[in-house]
Amino acid sequence: MVIREEVRKMKADSFQMAALSVEQRNQALRAAAEALTEKKEEIFAANEEDMEAARKAGIQQSVMKRLKFDQHKLSDVIKGIENLIELPDPLSKVQLARELDTGLELYRVTCPIGVIGIIFEARPDALVQISSLCIKSGNCAVLKGGKETARTNKVLFDTIYRAVTKSGLPAGCMLQAEQHNEIDELLSCHDCVDLLIPRGSNSFVQYIMNHTKIPVMGHADGVCHVYVDETFDPEKAVPVILDAKTQYTAACNAAETLLIHRKASENFLPLIAEKLREAGVKIRGTQEAADRISCEVMTEEEFHTEYLDMEISIKLVDSLEEAVSHINRFGSHHTDCIITENREHAEKFMQLVDSAGVYLNCSTRFADGFRYGFGAEVGISTGKIHARGPVGLEGLVTYKYKLFGSGQIVGDYAEGRKEFHFRDLEG
Repeated sequence: MVIREEVRKMKADSFQMAALSVEQRNQALRAAAEALTEKKEEIFAANEEDMEAARKAGIQQSVMKRLKFDQHKLSDVIKGIENLIELPDPLSKVQLARELDTGLELYRVTCPIGVIGIIFEARPDALVQISSLCIKSGNCAVLKGGKETARTNKVLFDTIYRAVTKSGLPAGCMLQAEQHNEIDELLSCHDCVDLLIPRGSNSFVQYIMNHTKIPVMGHADGVCHVYVDETFDPEKAVPVILDAKTQYTAACNAAETLLIHRKASENFLPLIAEKLREAGVKIRGTQEAADRISCEVMTEEEFHTEYLDMEISIKLVDSLEEAVSHINRFGSHHTDCIITENREHAEKFMQLVDSAGVYLNCSTRFADGFRYGFGAEVGISTGKIHARGPVGLEGLVTYKYKLFGSGQIVGDYAEGRKEFHFRDLEG
């Protein structure tokens, strides 16, 4: 029960983390960025060992892309840390200030969640993003990465941990769980872990949700759609669809289904099919689509499919309403886009589609904390409570109520000797 004991110690240190100044947290982030740059050759060497082991194990190509941690990935995470440092402090923000009575003042103030357990598959850059977000938001992080990048994760964690603790963060600011059997032990730590964020496959996320009492924030699928409306601009539609599908197929915000209004399909369906095939995308579709562009026929229930690869599903629809109905039934409430020149249709689509992100005339690949200006993200949440969409700093804080009094008791108000006179105060 090593993890449980370590997490209990971490819980005690989480109160120290919450009390650190933003200057201390930012200095720790600067130290982490510098250390990652200094240790980059060691990191790349460890990643190459992981990549070679994955190749020998026959890991599919879509997953291999996620395992890679090269100079490009390092530059991205360093930029993310630099952006985080520039962002304002998410802690101690006054969200509500109210005088209940003379000398009785109520404030709602942001604070860290506490101890956050993040269990993620594949991507080693996620370890850097998650740990840096937790540091900036004053949270302690328990990190469990996938076995495919165990060597890379170990070097990244050790590099960041040494840098931030040397900068003054408490010893329990970060903890790495390295063994698979430690996942179940972590899931049982409901008395000392405040939140779990799983990042991975549908089955993986469902397993986490079904085997813990700890609140879980995240998403299981990324079935994203692009809908081409009857009034649209092909010069916008083609690059948006190609980017949404092919820019990075292994991401959860890549488009998996293309819906096209029948009135737009006569000329556009053959055009976009040609462009997709030229890009190396395999097309599947309804019998109607197959009759027009000769593609593999799929059943209705297969529209639930998340390919994470160079494949896409195509269906023709009669109306905006039918497109919305399809998305709400088969989608994963992640990110969905309408391509149209009709503003009224765009507004209706954005109102009716029940997803964390609803877009007009732009790629679903924009659904990312870094691209939203959050610095980075710990993941995407398709839930509706606490945080939704890319989860950055604001999703990693909660709040507490602070009531400042001068001897007041409830009995005076309950028995009519005093009355409340609510008045909003300057924050």
